[in-house]
Amino acid sequence: MNDMKDVELNELDPEKQPMTGDGQTVSGEKNGSIKVKVPEEEVAFTGLSKEELMKVAGTPGWVRTRWVLLILFWLGWVGMLAGAIAIIVKAPRCKPIPDMNWWNEGPLYQIADAEAFADGLAGVEKKLDNINQLKVKGLVLGPFHTVQADRRNTLNLKEIDPTRGSEEDLLAVLDKAHKKGVSVVLDLTPNYLGASPWFSSSDLNDVMDSVQAAAEHWFGLGVDGIKIPDLGTVANSVDLSRLMAVVKGNDTEDDAKKKMLMGVTEGVSAVELSPLLNTSGADLVLSDLLGAKLGGAERIHALDTLHSQQRGVAWGLGATQREQLSKRATSRALIRLYQLLLFTVPGTPVFSYGDEIGLKMEGEKFPKMIWDLEKEAKADGAAVNETTEAEREEYAAVRKWFKSLSDLRGKERSLLHGEYYPLQSSASSLAFLRLWDQSERFVTAVNWGEAPETLQLKLVPADGVELPTSATVKLSTDPEMEAESTVDLDKITLGPGQGVLLQFPYRG
Repeated sequence: MNDMKDVELNELDPEKQPMTGDGQTVSGEKNGSIKVKVPEEEVAFTGLSKEELMKVAGTPGWVRTRWVLLILFWLGWVGMLAGAIAIIVKAPRCKPIPDMNWWNEGPLYQIADAEAFADGLAGVEKKLDNINQLKVKGLVLGPFHTVQADRRNTLNLKEIDPTRGSEEDLLAVLDKAHKKGVSVVLDLTPNYLGASPWFSSSDLNDVMDSVQAAAEHWFGLGVDGIKIPDLGTVANSVDLSRLMAVVKGNDTEDDAKKKMLMGVTEGVSAVELSPLLNTSGADLVLSDLLGAKLGGAERIHALDTLHSQQRGVAWGLGATQREQLSKRATSRALIRLYQLLLFTVPGTPVFSYGDEIGLKMEGEKFPKMIWDLEKEAKADGAAVNETTEAEREEYAAVRKWFKSLSDLRGKERSLLHGEYYPLQSSASSLAFLRLWDQSERFVTAVNWGEAPETLQLKLVPADGVELPTSATVKLSTDPEMEAESTVDLDKITLGPGQGVLLQFPYRG
């Protein structure tokens, strides 16, 4: 090759340095070096040819190596497949979600007097955005049909009292409510202005005929359900069976939602109510058992008796009489406590308008609803009534609490349709557990008494369900229990009129 490179020979040893012909050392400088040109050979690697590769690949060593790698690959693949199958087989099965109707999926909101609520039915349509923020699933409107107190001959269940609104107003409410996913139930209590809801026993058959005809009329206009009073009075009559036939006859395959018959019972014990749920045919029965003047043991007994029928039971405190919760709760703390109780017991919670803010009755049967709670105090220097402003802030705080509970119930399966286990009860307190399959578990503990009470939560062994030693505070009315703090379940002290919702995870 023609390319050459210089190689510098440093002076190391005279004997190793090149010599001239006369024996003298060749050097450039004193003790210097000489440059010698040597050829530079470039070697380029071109790899093995196809023939060489084929020759090597066929050697016994490479054949064995390929077989070993192939076997290891398939063993690993089969092992991973077997592991995945084992995990699937051994993993706990998820329980099937029970069949739920729209009235089981959230609270119902009663507006017994549209005038007091929003200046008539037309105003109800304008307030639907506010109502929808509460995550309610149904409105119970009325009664607002035409009738004079205790005068059967004036009853017209197909006609709206013109002082309360018009049919056009109702249709506007139906249209907007349905667009928001909210169903509408009409209260058809015949003699709602008089002494007896069904007038007299001798009028019962004729009145039930009127209810059936009215149900056909209102279902035809898009109403989703009807509500009747004093279910026990008509439970075993042929007339109720005919009314149920009207309700079910308006269910069609095209309907995304079922039509609903809602009945009301007052002063009926849990033992009496349980068979009534099975025999009456009503889809939902609103009971006043939690609102009665009962102790914790009696209330727990009612829940124990009826929890397995939770999809047909509705609870209210004042709702059966179309009254506000504040009539039975003497303080804001108790209002929050009873909201907590209603949202976490097994069954459908029913509230009257204004319950979400703790609206005060003050002797009125239907108090004027208060709006615009989120507006701040005047910032222009104008005088502000401190009492009114403090009350507005308190109403807003109660509404925020209500919304938190409604939102939580809608998201958590344990609260929505979970199993129920009693934990403790006394004359003025109770506690229970709600759980569903592998979802988060919740413990409700409330003390409506006038003195602090310490609860020791214990679970009677059942179906392998166990309580942990501690749980996390999810929501609390008690300022001593901050959210996300941890409390011991064997010793929970609640102040007077206080309640707490605790949470702990499924542990397998």
